[in-house]
Amino acid sequence: MPSATDPPEDLSPEQVSELHRQDEIQLLDVREPYEHEAGHIEGDRHVEFIRLSHEAGSIAKDRTVVFYCRSGGRSAVATEVFRAAGYDARNMAGGLLAWNREGLPLRPEGGTVADH
Repeated sequence: MPSATDPPEDLSPEQVSELHRQDEIQLLDVREPYEHEAGHIEGDRHVEFIRLSHEAGSIAKDRTVVFYCRSGGRSAVATEVFRAAGYDARNMAGGLLAWNREGLPLRPEGGTVADH
């Protein structure tokens, strides 16, 4: 595994989908509540970006955590912070926009990627 000083490795939506399907990662959506309600990845955990520091203790340090947001910006910041704190943290490249472009499923049925 990379050390906290290595640059974080982004994962593609396809990689995230496969790792999530195999229950190999913790998948965290760091978007606003209205964004999560509009459409999200099934089985994810929703923790608003501004609440991450309060929820950090409930995120397992012994499992890779993958953050995602709408386009990858907020989740990239979360990834950097959590890596610095000793987590194996990764960012989903391109966020939910890329996930949706790849035709991967959103929940609820007919879900969409909310605008900012």
